[in-house]
Amino acid sequence: MRPYLEPAPLAALFLGISSGATSAMIGATLTTRLAQYGIQKSAVTMFALTFLAYNVKFLWAPLVDNVRIPLLGRFGQRRSWLWLTGGFVMGTVVLLGSLDPQQALTTVALAAVLVGVAGATFDIVIDAYRIELLEPRQLGVGSGMSQYGWRAGAAAAGALALVVAARHGWAAAYGACTLSALPAMAVGVGMGEPARHREPARARGAIQAMAAYFSPLAEFFKRRGALIVLVFVLIHKIGDTLTDLTKRLLFQDLGFTNDEIAFYDAGTGFIVLLAGVFAGGILYSRLGMKRSVLISLVLMAVSNLGFAALAAMGRTSLGMAAVIGFENFASGIGGVTVVAYLSALCNLRFTATQYALLSALASIAGRFLTGTTAGLLIGAVGYVNFYLLTTLIAMPGVILFWYMIRSGLADVSIGSSVREEEVSKRAAPA
Repeated sequence: MRPYLEPAPLAALFLGISSGATSAMIGATLTTRLAQYGIQKSAVTMFALTFLAYNVKFLWAPLVDNVRIPLLGRFGQRRSWLWLTGGFVMGTVVLLGSLDPQQALTTVALAAVLVGVAGATFDIVIDAYRIELLEPRQLGVGSGMSQYGWRAGAAAAGALALVVAARHGWAAAYGACTLSALPAMAVGVGMGEPARHREPARARGAIQAMAAYFSPLAEFFKRRGALIVLVFVLIHKIGDTLTDLTKRLLFQDLGFTNDEIAFYDAGTGFIVLLAGVFAGGILYSRLGMKRSVLISLVLMAVSNLGFAALAAMGRTSLGMAAVIGFENFASGIGGVTVVAYLSALCNLRFTATQYALLSALASIAGRFLTGTTAGLLIGAVGYVNFYLLTTLIAMPGVILFWYMIRSGLADVSIGSSVREEEVSKRAAPA
């Protein structure tokens, strides 16, 4: 337990709490609020656009890396942006809570999009702060603590909103939830500016400013094997995302009750997921980056076979428990090791931009395919063949990462956040 109790991983926990809570405000909480106001389902669907900002946040991430904030900037690039975006989140959440969906639904939608932009920008800063705060040896444990924090923050904010709304109304509920931004902002006060952060050079003139904007991408593409790494990031989660979206459809069609789904998937599955997150942190620390990522990719691919087996067996509570347990445990491990690997790919000078780009690429392909083809495939080939297909779709990511290890690309593609420590170790006297 000692690695989890070090200051930097504990700080990652609080950063994750603020990130997850902000996401909950435009996720399940907003959906529940609209339903209680009697808003039609067809109108609720337009609120899916609120999460679009999280998918395209890399477009304005260079601002976080390069723009100095007046006055606050004297406290450091990361801390000033952390406090500014935290305040932005709190203000937009209060605005969203003050509006009545029955009277101005379009205005509520615009306010929700504004919360999405604020939350996505807050996430850019939080991820950059976390990566630069953690030492390379702490990336696995720190990523695990961040995952714990995210889920705890999302659950706590969602529950707090419902409890307060039932007693004092939705405006008070959203006002109370603004407090969820404070843990991350407090980390900036307590931990200070990350020691490994690299301050940006002052751009002089439009040409230098434009060069600074595109320099994070230019630096990444100069690395050996950069395109192969980006292809891996783009495809490695497609099979897992396809399964995650459709498993509730499978449970319904197999005849499982809502209570059974809640108990096994949302209840027991969540506990096993947390165990997987803990195991992922230890795995990364003991086996290193490359082997732990490869193991997690194999486990996530194999977990899809369990859903094919469940679809073939039919309704069985024991089978459902086993499949959900294995899938959540594998996802917990993968969530830690892969996030740690994406963090290791970042250059300390461009942490915000490069991590925003990598995290967006990691999810965009799977979300596009799930939204356009998943239902059609299930209707055409059935559940068993569909989940066998998702297993095959997951294999190119496994094979590609194995090739990256064998060819050395997994080493040469990593950024300065890890490479600088390796250089210092080699330079140190025996």
